[in-house]
Amino acid sequence: MEKINCLIVEDEPLAAEILQDYIAQVPHLVCKGVCRDAIYAMRALQDEQIDVLFLDIHLPKIKGLDFLLTLSHPPQVIITTAYRDYALDAFDLSVVDYLLKPISFNRFLKAVNKLKGSTLAANTEEQPEPAHLLININKKKVKILLSDILFIESKKEYVTITTAQQSFTTKHALTDMEQTLPANKFLRVHRSFIVSKDKVTAFTATTIEMTTTQIPIGRSYREITQQALART
Repeated sequence: MEKINCLIVEDEPLAAEILQDYIAQVPHLVCKGVCRDAIYAMRALQDEQIDVLFLDIHLPKIKGLDFLLTLSHPPQVIITTAYRDYALDAFDLSVVDYLLKPISFNRFLKAVNKLKGSTLAANTEEQPEPAHLLININKKKVKILLSDILFIESKKEYVTITTAQQSFTTKHALTDMEQTLPANKFLRVHRSFIVSKDKVTAFTATTIEMTTTQIPIGRSYREITQQALART
């Protein structure tokens, strides 16, 4: 099978790393680069033969769909976004698929299977990979299952991701984490904390309990936190 050259256009480092990891697991896909905005992507398209774009919508400078409109002969496009609202506009531009973050490996494979020149073995699709984060720790890529996460704490330019077994510290902004994580599973409760809603064991107006850990609820987050946790 011929190789399919991929370009990731994504300004969230964590989301880009997950896509790179997924591409690396598919033998006939080749990642030719990651561009943080449409300007760099335009240059990359001129320098490389790109068969498919993994394109985020909310990019700096030029939005993803606006960028797509500027291309007279675009490659195949798979949208990767946290927002449902642009699906109709995207499909009007003949995109191959529209993936909502967080993107599971199984859903990624289904999108790739729609590409021209791509046929994956049926048994590959039958083995979905659990949703996870892929983070850099001491020059290694570490996979953390979303289902294992208790809470995430911001420590200046770093975050600490705590699971029931251990904690992992990596260089990331908490806001980037918030945008990457599924809103139906995780909740920002403080400027320094995101919690897994399923792992909350008790809560008051000002604190959240997670097993033996107490997490403060920020004043500006109290109303939305109480409403969200009351529904879980």
